[in-house]
Amino acid sequence: MLVTFTTKAYADITMFGDIATAMLKMMGHSVTVPGALRAEDVPEALRRLKAAVAANNSPPPHEDKDVDEPVVSTAHRAMPLIDLLAAAAKDGRGVMWK
Repeated sequence: MLVTFTTKAYADITMFGDIATAMLKMMGHSVTVPGALRAEDVPEALRRLKAAVAANNSPPPHEDKDVDEPVVSTAHRAMPLIDLLAAAAKDGRGVMWK
């Protein structure tokens, strides 16, 4: 499953479902897809996501140990969503995902 985050203040961000739901949990939101944040709730979600990333910058669990691919850290995976949330907060816009 893919999850796409949208706001009128930034380009759409698409993530794999497991990563997106982990990010939603870090933001303190339910993992319901589709979902949305009201404009007034975006700054708090951004703060929570940044705090969670700073507190736990370990790589996500790697499901297939035999695949020779680089592991991407949580901080790198979260950066596009952090940028989207920051732009939405700056412009006073809500965020939706589907």
